[in-house]
Amino acid sequence: MTDLPSLRYLSGADVLAAMPSLAYRLDLAEQTQVALVADAELPAKIGLHPRPPESFAHAMPALLRGADLRGVDDLIGMKWVAGFDTNKALGIPAINAVVILNDALTGLPIAVMDGGPITAVRTAAVSGVAIRRFVPAVTGRPVRAALIGAGVQGRSHLEVLGGVLPGVAVALFDPSTERLESLALLGRETDGIGAVDIASSAREAIAGADVVITAAAFGPVRQMMPVDWLTPDALVVPVDYATYVSAEVARDAALFLIDHRGQLDAGRTNGLFDDFPEPTTTLGEAIVAGTARPIHGRVVAMHLGVGLADVVFGSAILARATERNLGVVLAR
Repeated sequence: MTDLPSLRYLSGADVLAAMPSLAYRLDLAEQTQVALVADAELPAKIGLHPRPPESFAHAMPALLRGADLRGVDDLIGMKWVAGFDTNKALGIPAINAVVILNDALTGLPIAVMDGGPITAVRTAAVSGVAIRRFVPAVTGRPVRAALIGAGVQGRSHLEVLGGVLPGVAVALFDPSTERLESLALLGRETDGIGAVDIASSAREAIAGADVVITAAAFGPVRQMMPVDWLTPDALVVPVDYATYVSAEVARDAALFLIDHRGQLDAGRTNGLFDDFPEPTTTLGEAIVAGTARPIHGRVVAMHLGVGLADVVFGSAILARATERNLGVVLAR
């Protein structure tokens, strides 16, 4: 009988211990975006709607075809993610996820791992890919960035900002004073960040920013950021769908990019992107084509989160965890 591949469980601590360096994560994020152009099979998220208000559960399967036609270097897997806003009152995370990886030749599961840390770092890494490609030219001063939201994504984006924009001055806003002060403390301790300021409102944080990252909690109020909050050449990176960025900001952009058209279409079906225009291109297509930042005008680089990123990052983490004998090998 053929030897079966092992099945490894990785806790959140194991995932963090096996996490690749920031430079490698940026490479993985770029690889993912390029793969979405031709080498990936990625259906739109399959969604369920549990009873608690503003809750969701999504299945995010993905396949990446490798260069070997036998499939030995293909990647197959899925993220199962649930978001329950009501968890905040219980003092537990609002969003929880697991990533499952399968052997490419047999389909047997080879890993089950905590998807929370993966979601945080892969999302920030995709933002980093967009930032280093489309940040506006700045001379004579540090780049100014606004970061809206002091949750998990706000925290994960600080390392990326410091790594991609050395010396960056960051203005922060979150409705929670406690979370905001905690994020500011972390920002002042993060390599590459030159200055951190706390703003009293989202508009104040965004005023004068060259790069705007919106990572607020999803909610019933959407499209809160109009065009007149932004500088003429700002790069806007919405991580929170259309919670902040408005349709007029996307329509007014010189370049409007997304990560995956299918995810945008699915979001439109659910009423999340009313009046948004068709994207100019995808981030992966822009990378492949060598699309340059427009000399003048705003760029909006919206990424909606694709399961392929979780599978690519999860596979890299599994390889490192196996080398270091992290986690628990489960019996089949």
